[in-house]
Amino acid sequence: MEMDFERCYRAVDSRDQRFDGWFYTGVTSTGIYCRPSCPAITPKRQNVRFFPSAAAAQGAGLRACRRCRPDAAPGSPLWDVRADVVGRAMRLIADGVVDRDGVPGLASRLGYTERHLHRMLSAEMGAGPLALARAQRAQTARILIETTDLAMAEIAFAAGFGSVRQFNDTLREVYASAPSDLRTARGRQQGPAGAGIIALRLAYRPPLHARALLDFLTVRALPGVEAVRDGTYHRGLRLPHGTGQVALTPADGHVAATLRLADLRDLAPAVARCRRLLDLDADPAAIDATLAADPALAPVVAAEPGIRVPRAVDGFEQAVRAIIGQQVSVTSARTTLTRLLTAHARVDHEVIATEDGVPGQQLHDQRDGSPEGLRGFLSAEELLGLPDSGFGMPVGRREALRGLARAVVDGSVDLAAGVDREEAVRRLLALPGIGPWTANYLAMRAFGDPDVLLSSDLAVRRGAAALGLPDTPPTLDRYAERWRPWRSYATIRLWRAA
Repeated sequence: MEMDFERCYRAVDSRDQRFDGWFYTGVTSTGIYCRPSCPAITPKRQNVRFFPSAAAAQGAGLRACRRCRPDAAPGSPLWDVRADVVGRAMRLIADGVVDRDGVPGLASRLGYTERHLHRMLSAEMGAGPLALARAQRAQTARILIETTDLAMAEIAFAAGFGSVRQFNDTLREVYASAPSDLRTARGRQQGPAGAGIIALRLAYRPPLHARALLDFLTVRALPGVEAVRDGTYHRGLRLPHGTGQVALTPADGHVAATLRLADLRDLAPAVARCRRLLDLDADPAAIDATLAADPALAPVVAAEPGIRVPRAVDGFEQAVRAIIGQQVSVTSARTTLTRLLTAHARVDHEVIATEDGVPGQQLHDQRDGSPEGLRGFLSAEELLGLPDSGFGMPVGRREALRGLARAVVDGSVDLAAGVDREEAVRRLLALPGIGPWTANYLAMRAFGDPDVLLSSDLAVRRGAAALGLPDTPPTLDRYAERWRPWRSYATIRLWRAA
């Protein structure tokens, strides 16, 4: 979205929440910045400035509005889907790369000098990588202050600050309040009980078709890794500093998230991965408008607005799922993946029967009925440690998985969210056992490419036929040109139509 003053001001005047995260409104007369949907009185034109990021507004000396919480707005869909360096940088910053590796680490991942990276981000975001990471640290600190009873020093280092003084100065600057005042303002609201447990709301742009997301995840849920119960999706996570678990419950205007983290420094990466999994930074109004322009898709778009592309919390996990899912049903792929996880558990001497009788990792029940004991998918190193008998699949597919794992371990293939998509697909196609369907499936689900059509996929072709569309790959490819740049979302709709 271009920072056109009149267009932005109209969005603010109408309090249109569809534009939350696209830009931020700075009010010079009050010294605060807000999201476009802020319920406060619309400021006068002469007192308004618009910023492309919260960090840019903070850099201009403005503090976050306490009423609309602009720092908790949905992320910009522009940076979520763009494949250029700025888009990749924003995804990596959200995943905590600057906090862990500094700006040099971020620049190295992107293949640019620090100076050039700073120049590109400043030109488009109004702030450099340090300022963008600082804004994220401030939001993480506020969440910890308001949802936990941790000491302020613990929160400072968990949020990624280098010192307590830096933490205090930043929060006073961003929120015009001392950290202790933010906790006092929380009142007597009690956070969830337990060490490392954090409850928060993940905002999104409506509409959100929650049932479609949960349907997709339910049929693919792996024992010991995922579970769906009573409208809540649970899963284990592998995070930079440790492990975690999350429970995600779609609600009106937000997704309720309860995180259990072994290390609170993983809060920002965990939130970023959950948002990515549920595609919460998408712009469904723009997507649905493009797809509904096709008379063949218009009825399904009207019947199910807000369909998202379920993505991934772990690129390697998604790659393993894709290879095992080649030319087999979802049920068959789930069975094979369960055997693989069982073999890993056996190697670790942890074979315990799960709830549904399939050998795997233990599921305990908490008092609230949510599964406990879930953990992240096995890593590339762990897969390489499995014996031949642990795979339970043809030799060619087993060796394809090992070739992928070796490439991930030696760094020749990067499956992170901020990867160069075209380069990642090219390197994947160079590996034995990985063809165009697998590479493009990963581009859509692991790398977040919004414009992938899996025209050779049998279910896609069946869905196309059900809607009266061409159902051979070449003709469907030509027809789907009208769906650009949202062909990944059309793919999900065709799957549902099948």
